[in-house]
Amino acid sequence: MTTQPWIVDDGLWALIESLLPRWPEKAPGPRPVPDRLCRQGILYVLYNDITLELGFGSGQTCWRRLERWQRAGVFDQLHRVLLARLHAAGELDWSRACVDGSRVRAKKGGADTGPSPVDRRKTGSNHHLICDGRGTPLKVITTAANVNDVTQTLALVDGVPSVAGPRQRHSEALLGDKGYDSNPNRRELRKRRTLPVISRKGSPSIKGLGKLRYVVEQTFALLHQFKRLAVRWERRTELHDAFVSLACSLICWRHLKKTQTRSCYEL
Repeated sequence: MTTQPWIVDDGLWALIESLLPRWPEKAPGPRPVPDRLCRQGILYVLYNDITLELGFGSGQTCWRRLERWQRAGVFDQLHRVLLARLHAAGELDWSRACVDGSRVRAKKGGADTGPSPVDRRKTGSNHHLICDGRGTPLKVITTAANVNDVTQTLALVDGVPSVAGPRQRHSEALLGDKGYDSNPNRRELRKRRTLPVISRKGSPSIKGLGKLRYVVEQTFALLHQFKRLAVRWERRTELHDAFVSLACSLICWRHLKKTQTRSCYEL
């Protein structure tokens, strides 16, 4: 990671720029702040959880641009495109997927917040994550902190983006801890040709399951390195989800760059 990771490199910006909605040629009012500068302002907030005047336009300019791009689906599209590139490079492990949840405090409350059962009932949200066998984030759902993880199992599985490329596949197995123990969910997963590997409550945990599931904890650690996600400040879920999708995209981009660098060394 560079000393200023919010500075978008040219390769990533070229991909982002192709997804941005175009401004009308004869839009009224002053000329808008360039998209790339606004993007850097949004990334600065994601990494540092503070807003400063850095030549990126006013704070409100960046927030309005964030909202506009979220409505246009830019962040989800970016995540899907990067997943497709990783899939085409053979860097997605479809042999298994892992699910887990992580609660964060919501300082200002808002939609999809509730009393956290692990934080003295302080108001918070729950990040439900599914990742592939290598820890690549595939889908994140935000709910209130008091929503049980098991309720989001099928939504996570069904929410994994369809990626273009050779040998498109679904995950062969889904790994989860005892919080995901549910016979109805097991039946639904089998209908989706996915083997549920989930420990049952009241029984010993499946041997070796923790060694396979560690990647989901690793991915949560990567997500929460973005300070804006470690504590939720947005009252509106769609704005918080914009930051979450952007963070997932950045993790995928780093993975893709490492893959490209490794390929160059092997030539």
